[in-house]
Amino acid sequence: MTATSPPAAEPAAQRLSQVEFVALAAFLFSTVAFAIDAMLPVLVEMGRDLSPADPGRAQLVITVFVLGLGLGTFLAGPLSDALGRKRVILWGIALYMSAATVAALTESIEMLLLARFVQGLGSAAPRVVTQAMMRDLFSGRAMARVMSFTMAVFILVPAVAPLIGAGIAALFGWRAIFWSFLVFGTASGLWLALRQPETLAPAARRPLNLRALAATLAEIAGHGRVMALLVALSFGFAGMFVWLATLPMLFDITYGRAAEFPWWFAAIALASIPASLLNARLVMRLGMHRLVVTAMLAQTTGALVMLGLIWLDRAGFVPFMLLMLVQFATIAMIFGNMNAMALEPLGHVAGTAASVMGGVSTMAAAVIATPIARTFDGTPLSVTLGMLGCALMALACLLLARRLSLRG
Repeated sequence: MTATSPPAAEPAAQRLSQVEFVALAAFLFSTVAFAIDAMLPVLVEMGRDLSPADPGRAQLVITVFVLGLGLGTFLAGPLSDALGRKRVILWGIALYMSAATVAALTESIEMLLLARFVQGLGSAAPRVVTQAMMRDLFSGRAMARVMSFTMAVFILVPAVAPLIGAGIAALFGWRAIFWSFLVFGTASGLWLALRQPETLAPAARRPLNLRALAATLAEIAGHGRVMALLVALSFGFAGMFVWLATLPMLFDITYGRAAEFPWWFAAIALASIPASLLNARLVMRLGMHRLVVTAMLAQTTGALVMLGLIWLDRAGFVPFMLLMLVQFATIAMIFGNMNAMALEPLGHVAGTAASVMGGVSTMAAAVIATPIARTFDGTPLSVTLGMLGCALMALACLLLARRLSLRG
């Protein structure tokens, strides 16, 4: 793997080793995954405690976090283009930890949701600015390959997060999960502060003003291929958020396996690691577009098979777990590659571009996913239909992006 040597980056001698950089990037990406997945085993219990009249409101703990994440993503990238990557990530981690403290102490479902929204705002910085930091150092297929290695490591966190959340809740109650976010934030912040050099030199920074931001937004909006990929990302994320928000209820209400949920979640997530490694191996040879289209076709096929089993009244636990395995495995081939494809022509505004892509796609995904998840009726029908619709829309946008690329 060969890193680029743009004038924006620190001298090569000051860079971390590739192994440590991948590990650090995965850990920073995991700020979001841990904040979502550690909550999954306790959503039902949390809903019963704080909203007994409507326990399903607990799903909003996920979606309001995602909305905050999307809004914060708009801010984090431009700030990092103006002030540097490290400073903005550390500010975001501090906000993430402060909101977790409020969430741990509140007795109100409304205040809890507000704190989760703010926590999402803070978590946007490590999520999107780490991606911009990666773009400072790599580009094109090399960036996609680094992203694949990062995803292979990153998957370990969401794999074990439900187990950690369930264990903490069993020992100390579900509120203690929010205190664990402080430990996570402290560890990631110290690692970044002490080990990673700044990747954006002062001479390469862009002034933070409305005119410069508007010019960057206009450049992005005028790029048809990037916009098609943006819509594809939005539907790709929406499909994932649908099943994340619904999984705890499926395990509890549909299949009666609530106690087993963290273990199955971990097993499926870990089983998908080879897909990340395979993507890293194939992306340099086959290209990003072909792998993403293949992954979306796999999601579509899986959802269609599940719908057929539902119609035949054979949609038991094992088929649904196989569908979840397809969803997890294809994540590695979808989001890293699509982000790298979209950022390829936008390296000179990587921070703002990553913000727009991440912010729009995340907020749009939350808006799409929330009503789908709230239609849960005790069966896997609504979540399967939601995943199928999102996969088909994403696939159509990918094909459009390809056509626009060939024209250009």
